[in-house]
Amino acid sequence: MTSLDDLPLRADLVGRVPYGAPQLDVPVRLNVNENAFPIADVVVDDVVASVRDAIAGVHRYPDREFTELREAFADYLGHGLGAASIWAANGSNEVLQHVLQAFGGPGRTLLSFAPTYSMYPLLAQGVGAAYVAEPRAADFTLDAATVVEAIERHDPDLVFLCAPNNPTGTPLGLDVVEAACAAARGIVLVDEAYAEFAHDRSRTALALLPRFERLVVSRTMSKAFAFAGVRVGYLAADPAVVDALRLVRLPYHLSALTQAAALAALRHAPTMLARVDELREQRDRIVGELAGLGFEPYPSDANFVLFGGVSDPRAAFEALLADGVLVRDVGIPRTLRVTAGTPEETDAFLASVARLAPAARP
Repeated sequence: MTSLDDLPLRADLVGRVPYGAPQLDVPVRLNVNENAFPIADVVVDDVVASVRDAIAGVHRYPDREFTELREAFADYLGHGLGAASIWAANGSNEVLQHVLQAFGGPGRTLLSFAPTYSMYPLLAQGVGAAYVAEPRAADFTLDAATVVEAIERHDPDLVFLCAPNNPTGTPLGLDVVEAACAAARGIVLVDEAYAEFAHDRSRTALALLPRFERLVVSRTMSKAFAFAGVRVGYLAADPAVVDALRLVRLPYHLSALTQAAALAALRHAPTMLARVDELREQRDRIVGELAGLGFEPYPSDANFVLFGGVSDPRAAFEALLADGVLVRDVGIPRTLRVTAGTPEETDAFLASVARLAPAARP
C-alpha cells in the first residue's frame, strides 16, 4: 500500500499533519467551542421546510451571488451595511481562505500574534504565503504599540487579528484595530468568530469599516447560531474587497441548500441567539470556580475559558477524559481550554476538575 511518504507532495507539505481536534464519543464534549444547545424546534421546522423547497430547484445551479443571503447578513450586522459589503462561504475558514487567495500568495506575508487561531499558518501555507507570528504579552493581551511596531518591521501584506482571541479568549481593543489599519498598507482582517459572546457586544470592528477601506471583519454562524454542522461563515468589507473575492471563489461555491438553511436561521436570529446569554453565564461561572480551586483562568470574551496553573496538562486531560469530560490541550504550557456548556455539562466538568485539582496544580 502506498504511504504518504511515497507521494510527490509539495516540499512545504512534507512532514505536516492535518488540522484537527479529537472527536470522541464521550458524555461531555467541551473541546471545540461548539454551542452546547441544539437549535429550537421552531427553527428546525423552518430550516427543514426551506431546504425542502430548495431541493425542488437543485437541478439548477444556486444563486452564484447569494444575494438574498447577503442582504440578510447585512440586516443582521447593522452598522449601515448593505449586501454589496457582505461575502459568505462554507464556514469562516473558507472566508479566510478566500481573503488569502485574493491578497496573499507566494512572496507575500501574513502577520498575526501568537498564540492565536492555529488555522492561520495553515491557510497561509495553502496559498504559498509566508506566515509571521509575533508574541503577545504574558497575559495574552495585545496593545496598539506592539501591533504597529510589528507591522512597521515586517511590512506584511495581510494582518489577522483575532477578537476575541482563540485559544485564549482575550478581548481586543478597538484602538488596536485602528492603529493596525493606520499602519498597514495591506488588508487588516479582524476575526470576530466569537463576537456575540463578548461582555460588551457593542465593541466590534464593524464600527470602523466606514473609515478603513482595507479593513475586513469576519464572522461565523457556527458558534452563537449553533450552526457548526451547516458550515456558514461570512465577512463585511468595502465592496471593492468583496469584488476581489469573486476572483478566487469556486463557481457556485455556496449550495442552494446551505443558502436556504442560513436564511431560515437568520429569520429566527433572536431565538437562535437566546442561549448565548446562558453560555456567557456558564463561562463566567467556570472562571470563578476554577479560580476558587486554585487554577488561573484567563479573562474570556468567547464561549470558552483557557486556564493555567496545570502542572501536567496531558495528565489532567486524560484524567478528565476518564471521567467522560473532553477538553482541549492547545499546546500552551501549563494550560487547558474548556468550552462553556450547558449547566449540566459545566457541573460535570467542575466536579471532575475539583477531584483532580490537588494533583493537577503545581
